[in-house]
Amino acid sequence: MGNKKENKMSTFNSIGLDQAKSKELSAQLNDLLANFQIFYMNARGYHWNIKGNQFFELHLKFEELYNDLLVKVDEIAERVLTLGETPLHTFSEYIEQSEIKAQKNVTSGDACISDILASFAILLKKERTILENASEINDEGTSALMGDYIREQEKLVWMYSSFLG
Repeated sequence: MGNKKENKMSTFNSIGLDQAKSKELSAQLNDLLANFQIFYMNARGYHWNIKGNQFFELHLKFEELYNDLLVKVDEIAERVLTLGETPLHTFSEYIEQSEIKAQKNVTSGDACISDILASFAILLKKERTILENASEINDEGTSALMGDYIREQEKLVWMYSSFLG
């Protein structure tokens, strides 16, 4: 009888979640991480390369965005580690896995904002899937993180959309 309990215990990770399901969730989080990393680099590029009469406003807004994305990159990677897996950490993996594509030499404010909105659409879809899957395995930590991201990004979508008119 002790062996049955011992075998059952070994299917859980260090935070008490099903190990196999946590591994699947970590793969989804790694996919999200890759997308955040590319989005982060795009936002840096927008910040550096923005031109035109909206320069001062957008230069600051893009800095605010990339600083927030950098915090989230770290949070996602640490969540993967908390679930017992290894976060992706090479640019080749990010480029290969990310649905968000790297943008080069974008200088128009409207083009930057349009790409930001497209990136948020990708992230929100992935985050909602992760939220649903995390809820199914009672992973409150990942669920809370995704809920926070979704709430924040929905507001940003509204704000950036309003900027475009």
